[in-house]
Amino acid sequence: MANLRDLGLSEYEDRAFRSLLDTGPTTAKELSRASDVPMGRIYDVLNSLETYNLVRSQTASRPKKYAPVEPDTALERLLEDKKRQLDEKAKQYEEIVDELSNQLESAEPVEEPFWTAAVGPAETVDLLVERLSAADERIVMVGSLPGRQLDLTEATDRLVDELERALQRGVEVYMLLPPSFVEAVPADVGESYQRRLQQYDNYHYRTTEEVTSTFELIDDIEVCIEVPHPLGGSTFAVIDLKDPEFADEIYAEFEPRWQRAREIVGD
Repeated sequence: MANLRDLGLSEYEDRAFRSLLDTGPTTAKELSRASDVPMGRIYDVLNSLETYNLVRSQTASRPKKYAPVEPDTALERLLEDKKRQLDEKAKQYEEIVDELSNQLESAEPVEEPFWTAAVGPAETVDLLVERLSAADERIVMVGSLPGRQLDLTEATDRLVDELERALQRGVEVYMLLPPSFVEAVPADVGESYQRRLQQYDNYHYRTTEEVTSTFELIDDIEVCIEVPHPLGGSTFAVIDLKDPEFADEIYAEFEPRWQRAREIVGD
């Protein structure tokens, strides 16, 4: 059950404010008795409630009296204060992430090949988004996008978001898709994706019928390969292989197909 402590008040502050709503304007002594807040703590509690702008004091009266603001006003003020605290905390976390980004750097790629895999629709997209985020120089995307058993728009949204971030940091992006994939995406959605990406000079998009597999080549050292389900119709897994020699072989197969493909130019 929700209570005022969920919005930042202490137990004594919660009890004192609720009692003020019941009693109306009253003295600290009377409020202590009504709320069961110890007399030795009641003035600190009332000062804190005044800091939150939840009570008003009548200094002209002797003894001094306190009255609550309207409940809706109190809740709105507590909510705004909590939002402000959360915004400040979010900024602190962002600053920490920025600082850690400069401290934490991936090691140079090792010569020995290394591979990992993701199985399942959500996991395949998660892995690919993660690897795209690691690109520093070049991304080559060929074929239909992974996770086809997912909602196509949902999966593509995440990938396009990550591609745009890569473009913003100067990564060259080459996308080679078959006409069948282009046709599978609703026209308005596809146009929206392309408008976002084609505003960048480092984005290159072509289409060809010569696409027979699906893979992503990252920085000429890493290849993500989509593994179709053995029964057809959906993606079964994605294998991420870090092997510069293998990546060179894949690029050698890609390059002539790219040269023969039809360039798609934005409006």
